[in-house]
Amino acid sequence: MRSRRKRARANMALNTDLAFTDSVKAIQEARGSRAAYRRVEERGGFERRITPELARFLSERTSVYLATANALGQPYVQHRGGPPGFLRALDDRTLAFADFRGNRQYISLGNLAENERAFLFAMDYASRTRIKLWGRARVVDDDPALLERLADPGYGARGEQAIVFRVDAWDRNCPQHIPRLVEAAPFEREIAALRERIAGLEADNRALCLTPTSAEGDQHERAQHEAADGSRLR
Repeated sequence: MRSRRKRARANMALNTDLAFTDSVKAIQEARGSRAAYRRVEERGGFERRITPELARFLSERTSVYLATANALGQPYVQHRGGPPGFLRALDDRTLAFADFRGNRQYISLGNLAENERAFLFAMDYASRTRIKLWGRARVVDDDPALLERLADPGYGARGEQAIVFRVDAWDRNCPQHIPRLVEAAPFEREIAALRERIAGLEADNRALCLTPTSAEGDQHERAQHEAADGSRLR
């Protein structure tokens, strides 16, 4: 039984081959990393299924990058964004998102019309986590129910069409060289309150600078008395 499973696995193309082509493997071999990635292949390759953890991670994103290529292989990367949850798991192999109107160049749509291979790159800068997803994407513009499912009533835009992404493989990257950044939105209320407080303190400070202290007032009064006494003596 075990030998049959091994033969079946050997005859089945590994999804790591999507990234590790022969030329990539040759460079890995030359630079000393092939053994580590061979172990990934021996364990069955990259993940294929959208796990609950991955679905949750993607549902928290407000920004991802979609890479496509035309029939000639010319690549193109486009930012796609929306409210948290705009990128949704429809099942354990399928993602989808509403495609909002942008500058109307339609490069990604044109590429997908002639080449379904696509790639999604999702980044969480706060936790320095990045996820890579290889797959095939298609444009859906004739399914109102799907667009309604992907819509967010509280967001000020409606999707022109949906992009449906079939996951073939996904993997994590290490956090090296990722700057730790946080989104401003969760802190805007606190920042606004601090700015208001600072403005109030600055106004109080200006008022204090214009109001003489009691010591300054006493000194001014003594100076006036001395000036008056000197005037009488003369």
